[in-house]
Order: sequence, then C-alpha cells, then structure tokens
Amino acid sequence: MTLKNEVNSLNEELVVALQTPPLPYYWESGRSTFRVGDRHPNRRNFGLFDVLLVVNGELHIGENGTEWTLGTGDALVLLPEGEHYSFRPCEQETTFYWVHFEHVNWHQSPLIEESEAVIPLSPFDKPKSIRIPKKSTILSPQLAFDLMQKLLELPVGDSFWEKQQLLFRFLATLENGISDMAKTPAARLAENVAVFIQQHYQEEITNETLSSALHFHPSYIVRCMKMKYGVTPVHYLLQFRIERAKQLLVSTEWSIDRIAAEVGFQYSPYFSTCFKRSVGISPLQFRKKYLN
Repeated sequence: MTLKNEVNSLNEELVVALQTPPLPYYWESGRSTFRVGDRHPNRRNFGLFDVLLVVNGELHIGENGTEWTLGTGDALVLLPEGEHYSFRPCEQETTFYWVHFEHVNWHQSPLIEESEAVIPLSPFDKPKSIRIPKKSTILSPQLAFDLMQKLLELPVGDSFWEKQQLLFRFLATLENGISDMAKTPAARLAENVAVFIQQHYQEEITNETLSSALHFHPSYIVRCMKMKYGVTPVHYLLQFRIERAKQLLVSTEWSIDRIAAEVGFQYSPYFSTCFKRSVGISPLQFRKKYLN
C-alpha cells in the first residue's frame, strides 16, 4: 500500500474529538434487547451524545445520510446534533448497551485530518482532547461490556463519581481504538523511527543513519514522520533532546556544558541557542524559573 492510499483509507475513518476541560458529563445508560422487526428510535437534535455498543445480533443505524450495520463488539458514537435513525429493522434478536453523555466543545472529522489538526508545536506536548472513533470494533469487548454493566448496577440518583469514572473508563476503551485505526505501515514505521531516536538520542543521528537502521529510503522515512508527528526526524530528535535537557535542568545540579553533552550536543553554545529558540528562554533561565 502506498502512502497516498494509506491516507485515503484513513480519511474514510471518522473521529469525534471532545475538547477538555471540562470533561464529559454522564447522564444515563441502559441495556436493550430488540426482537426481529424492532427498530432503534429515530431522533433529531437529541442534545446528548448516544454511544451504542452491540453485545449480539445486528443493529442498523443511520446518521445524517451515513449508515452502519453494527455487530458484536461494534461501537458507534451518535452526535447530539443532526438526525439519527434506523434504516432497517432488526433481522435477529439484538442486544446492545447505550450510554448518554453531555459535552460542549466537540467536533467530528476524518481521522487523518484530526491527526494533523492536533499536532502541537512540539511532538511531546500532551493532547488536550479525547479522541473517539466514530465507529469502532472492539476486538476483546468483554471489558467494555463489564464497564457498561457496572454502570447499570449503580443506584439511580446516587454514586455520581462512580458513574463519571466508569464513563471515563469506557471512553478510554474506545479512544484506545484510535491507535489501532492508524496502524498503517507508514504509522508503524514512524513509531519505529521515534523509538530508535529515543534510544539513540545521545548519538549522531542523520536521515542516512535511520535509513540504514530501518531499511527504508530516507525521503519515505521523512514523509512518514511528518504524517504521524508533523515534524521531520531531525526536528523530532532536536525536540527530544530539548525535553530531556529540561528534565536534567530541574532534577540535577549539572552544569550547562555537561547537560548539553549528556543529551547529544557536541557544543554547549549551540545547545543553548537551540534551547532558547525552542523554549523561549536560555537553559540557565529555565533552571532558575523552576527552582526558585
């Protein structure tokens, strides 16, 4: 599969991104069993997210013109806006869990666009949103089933924090599917490059070094890194060294020269220049800021 085809396949996958804070707010949940001929209720501008998780059978759901047939272990996130509906009655007995939650700041987009949108200035910055696959198949769904069942067993009108925590754990289970969706050969290569850099950051690393170690053409490695992390391998290496230097500046009393050498810089002045360009202040100012 070429890089272009991988991008096209990722564009077919949708992601619902929940910007935090605040965190999603749990409303209610349940377990339903439909007989042959039953349909999921049609709703317009429901106002809440509706997540469906199929235990057995098949559920035929549409939203704003897009339709899905959900089987065992499939989950679908229906949006609070627009219309969702049943496009076909159940053809076999179907059991599924559902959970409703509220969240204010959100958007839905193709996986590849969402991946590019959340790339921060530094590939080591922590994301500030919960990213859930629009539709996903949980390979080992029993954990998700157990979480939903625990939600149902909590007393109505009580156990607020327990319900919130179970919702977060359930959403985290769905969010973990994002990485599985993005595990194309290009994404796996980029992850291998990142691991290699983190293991050898103290050494001299060039695109040719990576090509020799991983057996791919340098230009392909660069494209894969930019697709996955938004930066070239050289920039990733530089940022990793800077992040490691930050840790050493606040956790040791080592000199700037020693820290520069420890993180892979041959010349201390060049390290200071790169650090200030990235962080906005010199290494010494950074140390004083966090130690005073």
